[in-house]
Amino acid sequence: MEPGSLPIDIGAIARSAHGGDAMRTVENLRGTSDRKSIREAAEEFEAVFVSQMLTPMFETLESDSMFGGGPGEEIYRSMMVQEYGKAIARSGGIGIADSVARELIKIQEDASK
Repeated sequence: MEPGSLPIDIGAIARSAHGGDAMRTVENLRGTSDRKSIREAAEEFEAVFVSQMLTPMFETLESDSMFGGGPGEEIYRSMMVQEYGKAIARSGGIGIADSVARELIKIQEDASK
C-alpha cells in the first residue's frame, strides 16, 4: 500500500445512511475532469465519514434537564454532528479527502484511456 492510501471501501461508506448524497455526488463526477468538483466531492465524502465517526460519541451525552431533552434535541443533535463533520472536513480534515480525490482522479484518468 502506498503512503497516504487508505485500506477502506469508499463505496461502502458512501452508500451508508448519511452517505447517500456523497455517493450521488461521486457518481455525478463520472466523465468530468474538473479538479475543483472532484475536490469538493472528496471533502463532502470526508464530512460524511467524520460525522459517522462522531455520532456514537454524541449518543452517550445526557441531556441537560433545564434546556434539553425530547425528540427535538435528537433531531438537532444529529444536525449538529453533521455540521461538525463539514467543519472538520473544510478545515483540513483527517486526510481522507486527499486520498479520495487521488482515487477519483485516477479513476477519471483510467476511464479516459
